[in-house]
Amino acid sequence: MEGNGQTREKMDKERTDPGELRSRTPREIVTELDKYVIGQKNAKRSVAIALRNRWRRQRVTEDLRDEIAPKNIIMIGPTGVGKTEIARRLSKLAQSPFLKVEASKYTEVGYVGRDVESMVRDLTELTVSMVREEETEKVQAKAQEQAEERMLDLLLPPPNRGTPPGEKQELEAGGGPEASESGPMENPDQREAFSATREKLRKMLRAGKLDDRYVELELTQQHMPIVEIFAGAGMEEMDINLKEMFSSLLPKKTKHRRVKVPEGLHLLMEEESQKLVDMDKVTALAIYRVEQGGIIFLDEIDKIAGRETPHGPDVSREGVQRDLLPIVEGTTVTTRYGMVKTDHILFIAAGAFHVSKPSDLIPELQGRFPIRVELESLTKEDFIRILTEPKNALIKQYTALLATEGLALSFTDEAVAEIAEIATLVNQRTENIGARRLHTILEKLLDEISFEAPEGTRKTVTVDAQYVRERLNEIIKDEDLSRYIL
Repeated sequence: MEGNGQTREKMDKERTDPGELRSRTPREIVTELDKYVIGQKNAKRSVAIALRNRWRRQRVTEDLRDEIAPKNIIMIGPTGVGKTEIARRLSKLAQSPFLKVEASKYTEVGYVGRDVESMVRDLTELTVSMVREEETEKVQAKAQEQAEERMLDLLLPPPNRGTPPGEKQELEAGGGPEASESGPMENPDQREAFSATREKLRKMLRAGKLDDRYVELELTQQHMPIVEIFAGAGMEEMDINLKEMFSSLLPKKTKHRRVKVPEGLHLLMEEESQKLVDMDKVTALAIYRVEQGGIIFLDEIDKIAGRETPHGPDVSREGVQRDLLPIVEGTTVTTRYGMVKTDHILFIAAGAFHVSKPSDLIPELQGRFPIRVELESLTKEDFIRILTEPKNALIKQYTALLATEGLALSFTDEAVAEIAEIATLVNQRTENIGARRLHTILEKLLDEISFEAPEGTRKTVTVDAQYVRERLNEIIKDEDLSRYIL
């Protein structure tokens, strides 16, 4: 009994296989996010704690584990302050299944469009692909060995199979053994000579000396009929299921391809990897990961929030909220891989809430998002940091892009401050689009430099405050013009 318990514990550990993020503390998660997102400490802390709670929940007793529900989060703030960027960075940090969706693309059940359950199906599909890749990596060594053996069989077929005429002439010209002729090798000397030649070819193959030789591959090809379904909500997978049904009924076909040895090895490795991966194990592990560690980032949540009107519920608002409620509360969704429970999937919602307010969401849905974080508008100092500090800072991006043309681009501190000042001013005068304004300003600022860079007339360009004012002042002065250009 004790041995069975240890085995089960080991299996559970493998199934939860949380990855690097699970072992990180909230402080470490925030530090990683700080490398790409400036400010917004409260949002980072809330997200980091929520992710760490996934790790904590896996380590409580089993009877209490199912009772601990995820604490879903709503991030509230104007556009361009980092809500989506935090989600993007989480998708790279989190080894847990992660999906970002737009709330505005879903419609109420019964109307044409995507139903909310499709987000769970998409997350499951994504996780299956992720687990399949992991399992494929585990069998790469064995797949490579088997692909190499198949390639050697093509280069030097066993005698009982016979040798293709072209390959036979090449081998005879290269001094191949008599055993290359068709017929079984009953003579031990022939078998020894064949093995010696095969090992010699193996060394040549690994050394790349056979890379220019062509081989003819026989690859399995599944003939799939064209199936087109005009489906309503909830029927997105009918075409996939029909294709799977036809694929099991129709016979598999083989396709002959004449390719060079390196490409042939790659194709053979892919085919052998598919044979070695246990898809039943992949599916079971993927569903477990979705249920226990899945994260769905629901962007533009404010677009489905609105006050009820006397004309009845809005299809794209209250109706979507009512359909979303059971998914967030916890239900079972049917996917092509089986039933998936959403009880412990973490939902992180985000919205600007310019027109509506979080209180405009239906009360039941509000209750399922207990953590609310307000993101702050960006200041001039924030813009300066955004331009220079992150690993993917805009100035670093433009410098690297123009360096490919042999042009060394640099910015003075005064120029960076001037750009930040202009971005702040334009955001105040027109629509406040946050850090996205910097993209527009820098494109306008560096338009002439980028256009002339390939001509090589200048090898070094230093952008100072005077240059920034010369390029942008006219547009800033004319408020109407800045509305269209900046």
